[in-house]
Amino acid sequence: MTIRFDNRVAIVTGAGNGLGRAHAMLLASRGAKVVVNDPGGAVDGKGGDHAAADKVVAEIKAAGGQAVASYDSVATWEGAQNIVKVAVDAFGTVDILVNNAGILRDKSFSKLDIADIELVIQVHLMGTIFCTKAVWPIMMEKKYGRIVVTTSGSGLTGNFGQSNYGAAKMGVVGLMNTLEHEGARSNIRINAISPMADTRMTGAIMDPNVQKYASPDHIAAPVAWLSSEDCNVSGEIVCAMAGSYTAVRLYQTETVRFDPANPATLDQFAEKAPALFDFEKSAQPYAGVMGMISHLPKAEPAA
Repeated sequence: MTIRFDNRVAIVTGAGNGLGRAHAMLLASRGAKVVVNDPGGAVDGKGGDHAAADKVVAEIKAAGGQAVASYDSVATWEGAQNIVKVAVDAFGTVDILVNNAGILRDKSFSKLDIADIELVIQVHLMGTIFCTKAVWPIMMEKKYGRIVVTTSGSGLTGNFGQSNYGAAKMGVVGLMNTLEHEGARSNIRINAISPMADTRMTGAIMDPNVQKYASPDHIAAPVAWLSSEDCNVSGEIVCAMAGSYTAVRLYQTETVRFDPANPATLDQFAEKAPALFDFEKSAQPYAGVMGMISHLPKAEPAA
């Protein structure tokens, strides 16, 4: 089986280096027309340079592929609209969006400036929202779309010094969880990648024994599959690192129930707390709020 992207148009944000470049190169090598978006800033988001996007476009073209550059920041609604305009002007449509753009401003929470919190959330979370919102009408109209958001272990499990980044990265999971349902009827599938790779953002802090195996190219294959017509899942999280992949879902313990007509007392809740947090004996897929209230008495029909 050979997965191809002929006649598909892909936008990859933050594609001038690292993970984004790897995603763009693989998609282009399989026939996709790619918008390489990158404003060319530093890891902390400062500055800008067209050279980063231009270099990847040149690489794609040298290999026989099709690509154009986009230099707008995902951090504004206008920037996101311009990114999509580049795709439509150059190739006529958008089929695939890979939300990869990101910055880091790491500090422990007690030392973190509000401005650094706001900017990281603006780029990672709002940037994903803006770009997804900009492509959504196109995908809804054509009844087809593949969207990948980028989450992180810093959000899924936490990481010291990355409260702003972790908050943003869990935010994109919440966005995905809702758009999974809203896009289903229009054949729009949205999934998340949680990558660990040797990039500008991680190289300085990565264990050297891990670093030598952590090429961004290991992350490109699952992202490309999630971007393909073959992708038959939506609302999933794929963790990827150094040739190892796993899918992650939320799990819950067996529900502890009290009389729905009489709120539990504090002492009653405290007594049941050990069972509530017993994941070893009763872990099961999270059923959401509706699963928790499925036992409630049905309302009597109106007279």
